[in-house]
Amino acid sequence: MIGRLLPWRKRAQLLALGLSGLLLAGHVTPAQAQTLPVCAVDLDGNGDAGDPGEVANCTIMADEEWLCPIQQVMCVADAEGAYSCPLGSQHSCLTPVGGGTPMCSPNACTGSDGTGIEDDPIVDDPGAPADGEVDAEGHCLGNIEIFAGRAVRCRPAGLKTTFSNCCKDKGKIVKDGMGSSISSIGTKIAVAKGVFTGMKAAYGAFKAGATAGQAASSGANAIIAGIDPTSIAISLAINFMMDFLLSGCDSQDMEVGMLRGSGMCHEVGTYCSSKILGICVQKSKGHCCFNTKLGRIIQEQGRPQLKSFNGLGWGTPKNPYCRGFTPEEFQALDFSKMDLSEYYSEIEARAQADIQIDMKDKIDAYMRAVTP
Repeated sequence: MIGRLLPWRKRAQLLALGLSGLLLAGHVTPAQAQTLPVCAVDLDGNGDAGDPGEVANCTIMADEEWLCPIQQVMCVADAEGAYSCPLGSQHSCLTPVGGGTPMCSPNACTGSDGTGIEDDPIVDDPGAPADGEVDAEGHCLGNIEIFAGRAVRCRPAGLKTTFSNCCKDKGKIVKDGMGSSISSIGTKIAVAKGVFTGMKAAYGAFKAGATAGQAASSGANAIIAGIDPTSIAISLAINFMMDFLLSGCDSQDMEVGMLRGSGMCHEVGTYCSSKILGICVQKSKGHCCFNTKLGRIIQEQGRPQLKSFNGLGWGTPKNPYCRGFTPEEFQALDFSKMDLSEYYSEIEARAQADIQIDMKDKIDAYMRAVTP
């Protein structure tokens, strides 16, 4: 099955350069395609050109001119044989390379040097460092952030994802829970970092020529090397990575997809991340993803209690604001006003009051361990 799908991977590599998939009968190499002019049109009026058929490779015409094939029409000759575009005199009539009736289009093409194509850089938020400098007594010398997250994005169906939904929810793969000791909290904190490492390893192997299965295995090995293997359903993770790799998704798409499906991400909103001549061809969804599901829940319900987040909220879809709580902010939270039922339902079947007391004791102990 994987072998039959690999030709699509080559198509995906071309599409990732900003093309629509209208490959020229196999005659366009990736190097040539990188400079091939393209055009985009919002045909359905939904505010973007992110649907199939709304982006196309432009056609080379005589005199090294380029014509957008979307909505193109034949030019009309007058009595003296002069051609004009029926769509308006502002549109030029261009003659095909092999001769024939001139054509025109109401839609412009990008430059062969890439002019007109705008791609936002991938959100690259390292998040709060797991460890920092400490004094002789082991006290942290830097800023302490509790339940800190990372600003990341995933991309719904669009041109850059070969019209595959790279934000799709594949179900819970990463497991979450407080565990039974302070040391286990540290183990859980490593989960999101392990997913990040694994996705990078899988994507890197795939881009280097590995099959989707081989790349997914590399990703799984990288994940379990850094965390407790019981924290993740490895077989599900491998299937997840294979599916996403073959869909034109990148490492951050996969990372967000896995953490989002496991309830560890807060979606901030949607923004346009790629444009062709000002027309959006790819949207992205900005998220704050946390180390645990509990972290996400407490962040969502704790921020409204704190004045320091007033006016900032979660930032913007393009620049999510994902910092953790300071020790002072965390101590000011009123857990009695939080609804943690979403979290309770996934851990030991114990009385909620007992769980809350146990959780508070563990967090207090953790606080004493990291603060002077």
